[in-house]
Amino acid sequence: LTGKEALSHFPSLGASPSSGQGKVHMKQCDLLKLSRKQKRLCRREPGLAETLRDAIRLGIMECQYQFQSERWNCSLEGRTSLLKRGFKETAFLYAVSSAALTHSLARACSAGRMERCTCDDSPGLENRKAWQWGVCGDNLKYSTKFLKKFLGQKRIGKDLRAKVDIHNTNVGIKVVKNGLKTTCKCHGVSGSCAVRTCWKQLSPFHEVGRVLKLRYDDAIKVFSTTNDAVGHSELAAPQRHSAKQPSAPRSTDLVYVEDSPSFCRPSKYSLGTAGRTCSREGNCDSMCCGRGYNTQSRLVTFSCHCQVQWCCYVECQQCMQEEVVYSCKQ
Repeated sequence: LTGKEALSHFPSLGASPSSGQGKVHMKQCDLLKLSRKQKRLCRREPGLAETLRDAIRLGIMECQYQFQSERWNCSLEGRTSLLKRGFKETAFLYAVSSAALTHSLARACSAGRMERCTCDDSPGLENRKAWQWGVCGDNLKYSTKFLKKFLGQKRIGKDLRAKVDIHNTNVGIKVVKNGLKTTCKCHGVSGSCAVRTCWKQLSPFHEVGRVLKLRYDDAIKVFSTTNDAVGHSELAAPQRHSAKQPSAPRSTDLVYVEDSPSFCRPSKYSLGTAGRTCSREGNCDSMCCGRGYNTQSRLVTFSCHCQVQWCCYVECQQCMQEEVVYSCKQ
């Protein structure tokens, strides 16, 4: 999750013998930038390295999707420097990374890609006799338990940045948990629903990303304060409305400790916005930082006038249209 290993390609497991698969699994773990403890856990969990890779890709793709129209577009350039600071963007990176890990692990269990976990088979519903669990549910229980061990969250950080990072990591996990739903199918004569098959299913990750982006927009700047009752420091946010004392941020709030740069010009945190495509009616003024934008016309080809031909194929014509593209000036 440092950005250094995000696009690493791993060898395919293929159909090699189990000993060969074990060697490939070890190699995959070694390719990831992990701590010594994480590497040990990875080696003991066949299938974990591939799941971690999938989680990294999922987190990056969702981050770039959510920020495609913003000055900071979640590019890989500057990621390492950004993670060393306490910006709002850093908060989002920690949250979306932990959310992607939680989501990917739970899905890998239900898909049979992890040796030490399977489906979630704990209904937790009333009238259990009327329910049959015949579909493999996403195993969020195993995912969250393993992830806390993998991230080493038993030792709460003492300094402000460590507390902020752990808080934002837990926000990502919580958003995935809140998206867990029970999905059911009815069985019976004429759809009478005499018997229902139900399973636990996670929300699509786009929904998780959308919620985290809303949390980013409302992120809270925090500082450290000493709680006299318990004798150690805690996160505190500025006064809210009529409150006289600083209040602790909610467990669902993304938090940060320092104001972000503008991201307008190239820096160690980003490439700036020069040359970025924007929407004239939407975000050009903001993204281009007052420098203005260039207008360019181009012809694009697309399929049109498509018709279904008997029996089994679609026939289309090729059409062309002029498209206007706006991009930020240098």
